Amino acid sequence: MATEEPRSLPDVLASFTDRWSPRIVASVNDYDVRVAKVEGEHLWHAHDDTDEFFLVLTGELHIALREPAGERTVVLRQGSVFTVPRGTEHKPYAPVPTEILLLEPTGTLTVGDRHEEVPDHVDATTGHTLD
Repeated sequence: MATEEPRSLPDVLASFTDRWSPRIVASVNDYDVRVAKVEGEHLWHAHDDTDEFFLVLTGELHIALREPAGERTVVLRQGSVFTVPRGTEHKPYAPVPTEILLLEPTGTLTVGDRHEEVPDHVDATTGHTLD
């Protein structure tokens, strides 16, 4: 999906209200650039073959990680970036309404390759295109 015209991220984010349901705003090579509104908990999941890049646009995102050395949580405030390494189980949580940008290979499911039961408030998708 090549973007022929510039897109305003604030305008895109204002165009939907769904939580944990990313929109694809652009593509770069074989990667989707997605934005999402998030609040509350996502679910424990892992992407076996790809890293997952997070940029917090507004708000605050916590990402719990299950690593060989044990569990830890990273806190991303507005303007922070973090990459979850491939294969690492993680669970994002937003204590306040938060807007994020994600970079993932096209076709990557939001719930990863391995995950716990998907709750109703989480959209298991590869991202929604914009109208």
